[in-house]
Amino acid sequence: MKTRTILKWAGAATLGAMLLAPGKMHAQQWSGPGSAFSIPHEALVQPAALDRLLRGPKAERPLVLQVGSHVLFEEAHIAGAEYAGPGSQETGLAALRERVQGLARGTPIVIYCGCCPWNHCPNIAPAYRQLQEMGFVHVRALLLAENFGTDWMNKGYPVAHGR
Repeated sequence: MKTRTILKWAGAATLGAMLLAPGKMHAQQWSGPGSAFSIPHEALVQPAALDRLLRGPKAERPLVLQVGSHVLFEEAHIAGAEYAGPGSQETGLAALRERVQGLARGTPIVIYCGCCPWNHCPNIAPAYRQLQEMGFVHVRALLLAENFGTDWMNKGYPVAHGR
């Protein structure tokens, strides 16, 4: 199955990253504006909490946007989520801006990536910052500590495949 292959690859990247000593990592991966750790703690949402929100009344559900790899999105994504482009690329940020442009700035939005471990994700922080800069006040980031497969799919939360 393609999804398992891709997610196993992400797991292998995780293992390799874990074997490196933090002092040997580039500082940007551990802190700073490009790091997932730059997102305030109060803006994070755990998978179980997002699952509860998505099972709740439709009027209270947030807009869920995947801001990572299109390949991973097509393989598997949170049921009901939309693809918004990779947050680490200007083309992805432009697609994100276009998707949310007409929304009220109070719209609840949850972004997620899940391509790799949280501390290495190149997409989540730029996407979060972009939405903040646009004036959105209810932006949350789904904390996928390991990756989408481990922290969402393997826990049995609803997924969809394809576009």
